[in-house]
Amino acid sequence: MSQLQYNEIREKKIIIYNGEPCEVVESHVARTQQRKPQNQVKLKSLIAGKTIAATFHVSESVDEADIAKHEITFLYHNKGEYWFCEPTDKSKRFKLDVMLIGEASAKFLKQNSNVEAVVWTDDENEEKIIKVTLPIKMNFKVKEAPPAVRGDTSKGGMKIITLENGATLNVPMFIAEGDTISVNTENGEYVERV
Repeated sequence: MSQLQYNEIREKKIIIYNGEPCEVVESHVARTQQRKPQNQVKLKSLIAGKTIAATFHVSESVDEADIAKHEITFLYHNKGEYWFCEPTDKSKRFKLDVMLIGEASAKFLKQNSNVEAVVWTDDENEEKIIKVTLPIKMNFKVKEAPPAVRGDTSKGGMKIITLENGATLNVPMFIAEGDTISVNTENGEYVERV
């Protein structure tokens, strides 16, 4: 487990804070005239899901969480349960909470596609999946798309379509049923027709 100095506690790092893994969402090292510099951070607890504000001073350091990343395969979701398995062994099934996946990411899960699981090993040497990350860009087939109406620019030339996994998305008018499009899973926006 490596130690991070106060100024190394930056965005995307996962640290141990109050005994649990927290992802650094924001960090800002501020220098005031009378005092020594300090790092003001916003943390997201990867167990409880809460956002916490914390300040680290020059003399302080924290433990970086002992994490590993590996691929898992999304199978299906049913009544708020998201089921996954090991990519090499479909019989090793397990479910993950939507809070862990994130509402925004969950809508872009695609059957039999792989996502990255962030696994934390706690003090008792128990492994826990604490976060799931989707590829930044994913391709989807358009299941339903209303026809483009000529002269309809009131919506800025956008329309709402349905993807193969049931998610809806705002796309340009020229996208048609059967097209394959690329979506940015981080901001949930249309990227391009593939």
